[in-house]
Amino acid sequence: MSMNQAFKALSDPTRRKILDLLREKDRTAGEIAEHFQMTKPSISHHLNLLKQAEMVFDERKGQNIYYSLNTTVFQDLLKWFIQFHSKEEQ
Repeated sequence: MSMNQAFKALSDPTRRKILDLLREKDRTAGEIAEHFQMTKPSISHHLNLLKQAEMVFDERKGQNIYYSLNTTVFQDLLKWFIQFHSKEEQ
């Protein structure tokens, strides 16, 4: 995982909203798009950036591709943030 890609992915409110939706359950791109006033290609662009940052997985099930969270990346980010807190306590 690249920290730069992760922070770039998190810097956009649309991508943060997509992550919130995926926190609830796995969804298709169409299900995600229903929550936004933008084109499906725009949603696909955001999903691709999240995939590049390894924050989401995609899996084909029949005709659909389902997106889900990669919680490992969030655990890695959290560890990185916690380092700062633990240094303050020393």
